[in-house]
Amino acid sequence: MKIAFATNDLVHINAHFGWAKQMAIYEVAPEGYEFVETLEFGGDLKEDGNEDKLVPKIEALSGCTIVYVSAIGGSAAARLIRRNVTPIKAQSEDAEIDDVLTRLVQTLNGSPPPWLRKALQQRVKPLDDDLETELEPEEATV
Repeated sequence: MKIAFATNDLVHINAHFGWAKQMAIYEVAPEGYEFVETLEFGGDLKEDGNEDKLVPKIEALSGCTIVYVSAIGGSAAARLIRRNVTPIKAQSEDAEIDDVLTRLVQTLNGSPPPWLRKALQQRVKPLDDDLETELEPEEATV
Protein backbone atom coordinates (compact mmCIF):
# COMPACT_ATOMS: atom_id res chain seq x y z
CA MET A 1 0.00 0.00 0.00
CA LYS A 2 1.10 3.56 -0.62
CA ILE A 3 1.46 5.96 2.30
CA ALA A 4 1.93 9.74 1.93
CA PHE A 5 3.50 12.20 4.36
CA ALA A 6 2.99 15.98 4.39
CA THR A 7 6.51 17.23 5.05
CA ASN A 8 8.69 20.33 4.83
CA ASP A 9 12.02 18.50 5.10
CA LEU A 10 11.38 14.89 3.91
CA VAL A 11 12.29 13.68 7.42
CA HIS A 12 9.45 14.83 9.69
CA ILE A 13 5.65 14.90 9.41
CA ASN A 14 5.64 18.65 9.87
CA ALA A 15 3.36 20.17 7.24
CA HIS A 16 -0.32 21.12 7.23
CA PHE A 17 -2.06 19.25 4.40
CA GLY A 18 -3.29 22.36 2.59
CA TRP A 19 0.00 24.24 3.00
CA ALA A 20 2.36 21.34 2.22
CA LYS A 21 4.72 22.00 -0.68
CA GLN A 22 5.91 18.37 -0.57
CA MET A 23 4.38 14.94 -0.06
CA ALA A 24 6.74 12.01 0.40
CA ILE A 25 5.26 8.76 -0.94
CA TYR A 26 6.31 5.32 0.31
CA GLU A 27 5.26 1.78 -0.58
CA VAL A 28 4.64 -0.25 2.59
CA ALA A 29 4.25 -4.01 2.92
CA PRO A 30 4.70 -6.53 5.73
CA GLU A 31 8.26 -7.10 4.44
CA GLY A 32 9.23 -3.44 4.83
CA TYR A 33 8.96 -0.10 3.09
CA GLU A 34 10.63 1.85 0.31
CA PHE A 35 10.60 5.43 -0.89
CA VAL A 36 8.63 5.90 -4.14
CA GLU A 37 8.65 9.63 -4.94
CA THR A 38 8.28 13.18 -3.71
CA LEU A 39 5.29 15.12 -4.99
CA GLU A 40 5.92 18.88 -5.29
CA PHE A 41 3.19 21.53 -5.08
CA GLY A 42 3.57 25.23 -5.84
CA GLY A 43 1.52 28.40 -5.69
CA ASP A 44 0.14 30.31 -2.72
CA LEU A 45 -0.69 27.31 -0.55
CA LYS A 46 -1.31 29.28 2.68
CA GLU A 47 -4.34 31.11 1.30
CA ASP A 48 -7.11 30.00 3.66
CA GLY A 49 -10.52 29.47 2.14
CA ASN A 50 -9.05 28.60 -1.27
CA GLU A 51 -10.44 25.10 -1.80
CA ASP A 52 -8.99 24.95 -5.34
CA LYS A 53 -5.49 24.45 -3.95
CA LEU A 54 -6.61 21.09 -2.54
CA VAL A 55 -7.67 19.54 -5.84
CA PRO A 56 -4.18 18.72 -7.21
CA LYS A 57 -3.12 17.20 -3.88
CA ILE A 58 -6.23 15.09 -3.47
CA GLU A 59 -5.93 13.84 -7.05
CA ALA A 60 -2.21 13.09 -6.62
CA LEU A 61 -2.94 11.01 -3.51
CA SER A 62 -5.74 8.94 -5.08
CA GLY A 63 -3.58 5.79 -5.05
CA CYS A 64 -2.62 6.16 -1.39
CA THR A 65 -4.22 4.37 1.54
CA ILE A 66 -3.10 6.81 4.27
CA VAL A 67 -1.76 10.37 4.39
CA TYR A 68 -0.01 11.56 7.56
CA VAL A 69 -0.19 15.31 8.28
CA SER A 70 0.62 17.73 11.09
CA ALA A 71 -2.86 19.25 10.63
CA ILE A 72 -5.73 19.14 8.15
CA GLY A 73 -8.96 21.05 7.64
CA GLY A 74 -12.34 19.34 7.80
CA SER A 75 -13.12 19.89 4.12
CA ALA A 76 -9.84 18.36 2.96
CA ALA A 77 -10.22 15.40 5.34
CA ALA A 78 -13.74 14.71 4.06
CA ARG A 79 -12.62 14.87 0.43
CA LEU A 80 -9.76 12.43 1.09
CA ILE A 81 -12.03 10.00 2.93
CA ARG A 82 -14.47 10.04 0.00
CA ARG A 83 -11.54 8.87 -2.15
CA ASN A 84 -10.68 6.11 0.35
CA VAL A 85 -7.56 7.92 1.60
CA THR A 86 -7.40 7.98 5.41
CA PRO A 87 -5.86 11.18 6.86
CA ILE A 88 -3.96 10.73 10.14
CA LYS A 89 -2.64 13.54 12.31
CA ALA A 90 0.93 12.99 13.52
CA GLN A 91 1.49 13.06 17.28
CA SER A 92 3.83 16.03 16.86
CA GLU A 93 5.78 17.89 14.20
CA ASP A 94 8.87 16.11 15.56
CA ALA A 95 7.45 12.73 14.44
CA GLU A 96 9.86 11.17 11.95
CA ILE A 97 8.64 9.48 8.79
CA ASP A 98 11.01 6.50 9.25
CA ASP A 99 9.74 5.86 12.79
CA VAL A 100 6.11 5.88 11.65
CA LEU A 101 6.92 3.57 8.73
CA THR A 102 8.77 1.12 11.00
CA ARG A 103 5.80 1.00 13.41
CA LEU A 104 3.39 0.58 10.50
CA VAL A 105 5.33 -2.44 9.17
CA GLN A 106 5.30 -3.95 12.68
CA THR A 107 1.53 -3.38 12.84
CA LEU A 108 1.01 -5.06 9.47
CA ASN A 109 2.95 -8.08 10.73
CA GLY A 110 0.90 -8.23 13.92
CA SER A 111 -2.78 -7.57 14.30
CA PRO A 112 -3.75 -4.35 12.47
CA PRO A 113 -6.49 -2.29 14.14
CA PRO A 114 -9.96 -2.39 12.55
CA TRP A 115 -9.58 0.99 10.80
CA LEU A 116 -6.40 -0.20 9.06
CA ARG A 117 -7.92 -3.54 8.04
CA LYS A 118 -10.85 -1.63 6.55
CA ALA A 119 -8.54 0.77 4.69
CA LEU A 120 -6.56 -2.16 3.30
CA GLN A 121 -9.72 -3.98 2.20
CA GLN A 122 -10.90 -0.90 0.31
CA ARG A 123 -7.67 -1.00 -1.71
CA VAL A 124 -7.86 -4.70 -2.61
CA LYS A 125 -10.37 -5.69 -5.28
CA PRO A 126 -11.46 -9.32 -5.14
CA LEU A 127 -10.24 -11.41 -8.07
CA ASP A 128 -13.84 -12.40 -8.90
CA ASP A 129 -14.70 -8.77 -9.71
CA ASP A 130 -11.94 -8.65 -12.34
CA LEU A 131 -12.99 -11.95 -13.87
CA GLU A 132 -16.63 -10.92 -14.19
CA THR A 133 -15.76 -7.72 -16.04
CA GLU A 134 -13.35 -9.46 -18.43
CA LEU A 135 -15.57 -12.39 -19.41
CA GLU A 136 -18.50 -11.96 -21.76
CA PRO A 137 -21.74 -13.42 -20.41
CA GLU A 138 -22.73 -16.61 -22.18
CA GLU A 139 -25.95 -16.67 -24.11
CA ALA A 140 -28.62 -18.70 -22.43
CA THR A 141 -29.68 -21.78 -24.34
CA VAL A 142 -32.99 -23.46 -23.86
